Amino acid sequence: MDVNRRHLIGASAAGMAGALAMSPEAARAAQSLGSLGRDVTQYGVRPGSPDDQTRNLQRAIDEAARAQVPLVFPPGVYRSGLLRLAAGSHLIGVRGASRLAFNGGLSMLSGEGAGGIGLTGLVLDGGNIPLPTRRGLVHCLSGRDIRITDCEFAGSGGNGIWLEQVSGDVSNNIFTAIASTALVSFDAVGLIVSRNTIKGTNDNGIEILRTAIGDDGTIVADNRIEDIKAGPGGSGQYGNAINAFRAGNVIVRGNRIRNCDFSAVRGNSASNIHITDNNVSDVREVALYSEFSFEAAVIANNTVDGAALGVSVCNFNEGGRIAVVQGNIVRNLLPKRPIGTDPGDGAGIGIYVEADTSVTGNVIENAPSFGIVAGWGKYLRDVAISGNVIRNAFVGIGVSVVPGAGTALINNNMISETPRGAVVGLDHARAVTTDLSAGGGQQYAQLMIGANAVRR
Repeated sequence: MDVNRRHLIGASAAGMAGALAMSPEAARAAQSLGSLGRDVTQYGVRPGSPDDQTRNLQRAIDEAARAQVPLVFPPGVYRSGLLRLAAGSHLIGVRGASRLAFNGGLSMLSGEGAGGIGLTGLVLDGGNIPLPTRRGLVHCLSGRDIRITDCEFAGSGGNGIWLEQVSGDVSNNIFTAIASTALVSFDAVGLIVSRNTIKGTNDNGIEILRTAIGDDGTIVADNRIEDIKAGPGGSGQYGNAINAFRAGNVIVRGNRIRNCDFSAVRGNSASNIHITDNNVSDVREVALYSEFSFEAAVIANNTVDGAALGVSVCNFNEGGRIAVVQGNIVRNLLPKRPIGTDPGDGAGIGIYVEADTSVTGNVIENAPSFGIVAGWGKYLRDVAISGNVIRNAFVGIGVSVVPGAGTALINNNMISETPRGAVVGLDHARAVTTDLSAGGGQQYAQLMIGANAVRR
């Protein structure tokens, strides 16, 4: 009894000393958090100690999880290696003041087959220590209801968060100086990624991936993503703010995206993807992409200011088909794509589509090549282009006219300041006709060119 009493008195004195050193706001926050669960210092953990505290931290995490109570981290620095999270582990800190400093290992916090994990208000400092491939500072596998909120991830030597077969919520976090990707999710089973700030990654911002094509349903909403580098190189695998691969029914909405080496949103073999209401500037390849073997994409109400190509819905040759491209503003296109891409790939194009697609109500301005392009050689089928405004483009609308190309309807568009022509027939990327809006379109039975308002 005396030993416990002395321990409690010592812990109380240490807590008082820490409170005197911290700001009044942090002290009040720590006092408030203390009522939520067990204080980590009760287990011999010392905030600010230069020593590795992995052993005592692990004991604290295990005992708090067994008791099904939160584990509270008062302000301070806690140096640790790998810590394993049991089911029900809930770690709570003071935002910006409770810092876990990584000493090395597979990850900082790892949970495998453990649900109900919660991380709130912690700073996770990776110290730029390299992580193994396919690992994150936080690494969770096969867990339900994983919630990571109001945390800060800084200086990860790999990924920030790595999730596999996880449901839950990753929101209101800050990621800075991440060596790979801020958040990677494989085979999600009900995940929301929202209101995070991601600044400075070397691979991608957010990756929503599946091991095989299938339903995913992750919602990626209202994030701020900036300064995304394609560090490993490649032709589009890296340098994207948001990348959905094989993941069906993903919703990407309301994100602010700036300064990416490649794309803002890249859907690869991602059926039923919704890319809506995003604000994009200064990306250097295709801003909004739906490519390869997908069926159904909605790309609507986005603003793109600065990209090599604004919107691309392509790869009919791989089964890519069905899209609505509506209500987007696309402007200030770049004349070239980045180094590493196929030099034959188009640039300076507002919107590019191929099959079973409606392109309506978009505004495109300042396109060095084309406002809108429909089809690539014979890969064109059932495209309707109507009600768009195109101004200051070299060609307003380019449409494939090679043998085997399918049907396109071009009607009721406003097209101005297009010196090469308002509507021009293409053989792949090469213009091969005069302006079809002025007559001559009837020679191509698959084209229906209606009453467009053209100002030359």
